[in-house]
Amino acid sequence: MAVHELDDLDKAILYALQDNARKTSTSTIAERMDVAPSTVRTRIQALEADGILTGYHAEIDYEQTGLQLHTLLVCTAPVPDREELAERAQEVSGVVAVREVMTGHENVHIEAIGRDGDDLSRIGRELDEIGLTIEDEDLIRNEYETPFDGFSVERA
Repeated sequence: MAVHELDDLDKAILYALQDNARKTSTSTIAERMDVAPSTVRTRIQALEADGILTGYHAEIDYEQTGLQLHTLLVCTAPVPDREELAERAQEVSGVVAVREVMTGHENVHIEAIGRDGDDLSRIGRELDEIGLTIEDEDLIRNEYETPFDGFSVERA
């Protein structure tokens, strides 16, 4: 995998988009970094083409939609099957995020959303059926994200 050297403009773009992609304009970034908005647009396209900037995601308050239960399922998959099982877990209705972890035990973390306990039980059964062992389940009360501070660039 090729490593892309990020300059201050690339970092500023990534930081701004992580902070709030929806309310960040190329003009705002350009003004802060003292470049033309077209330069920022070109850089964003290059970051996307290089596979560094891989998507833009909506943040959803599931509780406001009637989906009361947001849970983290910590699972174990046999290491040789981990990637395949993680991909299959994404197909389970109610699963919204899957993370592979580089350990031999508790190596797949799954976020799932459900209306009630029956939904979560069904999700658990389906994950078990595909070959994941659920080690722990935790209800998520709140979730907070912040941009990576290593991309923060101060410009006057």
